[in-house]
This record gives sequence, structure tokens and C-alpha cells, in this order.
Amino acid sequence: RRGGGFAMSKSEISIRPLRLDERADWEPLWKGYLDFYNTSVSKETYDTTWARLHDASEPMWLLGAYVDGKLLGIVHYLYHRSCWTIGNYCYLQDLFVSKEARGHGLGRALIEAVYKAAQEAGASRVHWLTHETNATARALYDQLATAPGFIQYRKLF
Repeated sequence: RRGGGFAMSKSEISIRPLRLDERADWEPLWKGYLDFYNTSVSKETYDTTWARLHDASEPMWLLGAYVDGKLLGIVHYLYHRSCWTIGNYCYLQDLFVSKEARGHGLGRALIEAVYKAAQEAGASRVHWLTHETNATARALYDQLATAPGFIQYRKLF
């Protein structure tokens, strides 16, 4: 057992969209994700992101992994067009599971829930990025998808 004696079975994991009144539960997980990557965003970005994740006209979505009613993991994903396919692509942008719940299948359950949502939405692929040093996550990702070998370039403004 891992996670300080924290035990659960996959059947105890519930995946669902977060309600608008659950921001206080979401924020520590979002901050944990940002801290993991040694970055931060402004309060305005927190506010805008939360609003977008709950705006039906936005192509952004949020799911949470709950155990015994407690939010222990989140995933943000969005849809975008592609010149390569008729169906949209689904970009799994952020995935985070609280430290005490890691190693119990929440990350896998969240990714599989995004797969299901993307298929239902007619997307032709789900893709995501992770840092090359994120060995723990990559061990899971290698089981669930292929790494095509592309290198990301970016210019920040």
C-alpha cells in the first residue's frame, strides 16, 4: 500500500464534472499542479480559468476524481481544430492527483474519462505533454498512449 495507508479500490473512484460551488476544492489541486511545475499564475488567471471551465460556450472542460466524496484529482481538457482530421483534437492540458492519493488509479481513471468524453464528442485524438523528467507519470502514460517523439518549441509573450 502507498500513500500513508490510504487504500481504495477502483470501484470507489467516482469521476464527474466539478460544480460551480466546488472552487475551494479545485484550487488546492490546481495550485499543486502549478507548484509541481515550479510556476504560478495570477489571481485573474485563476478566476478566468474557473469561469471558462464552467462556461458552456467555451471548449474547455474539467473533471474531478472523488473518493468517499473528497476531490483528490483533477483534469482540464479542451478541444481544438486540426488540419489533419475532420474531428477535433482533444488536448489533455493539466492532470493532477493529490499526493496522498497517488498510485491508486485516479490518474488512469481521469485519463480514461477524457478518452470517453473525447470519443463521445467525435474527437479523433487525445494528446498531452509532460516534462521529460516526470518519470512517475510517464510510466503510466506509456501504458495508455504512444509518445510520437515530437519536441515542443514555444515563444512566450
